[in-house]
Amino acid sequence: MVIDMSIDARELAAIRVAKALADPTRFRLLRAIAERTEISCQELTTMLPLAQATVSHHLRVLADAGLVSARHEGQFHYYRVVPEALDAHGRALAAAFPARSRGRGGGR
Repeated sequence: MVIDMSIDARELAAIRVAKALADPTRFRLLRAIAERTEISCQELTTMLPLAQATVSHHLRVLADAGLVSARHEGQFHYYRVVPEALDAHGRALAAAFPARSRGRGGGR
């Protein structure tokens, strides 16, 4: 059996999201953002024991993955979750791992 190693755009997007969410700090940031309609980077910085530059870096990764959107108002940046991106990621994972291979109880 030969495995096709080509990656289409949908799979590439799923990989980008998975990498973004693989970091525990980014996962927690996304959860904190999802708990509100919108939150500023400044507010997030006060909630976490991280420097503002570190929080900004993680927010950029989440934004690049399409998981959050940013609104700029003066010197402040406000972030909100993009629910469609989370839904699309769930669909992409389901498509990448067909039902036949799920639910086998961990067998090979």
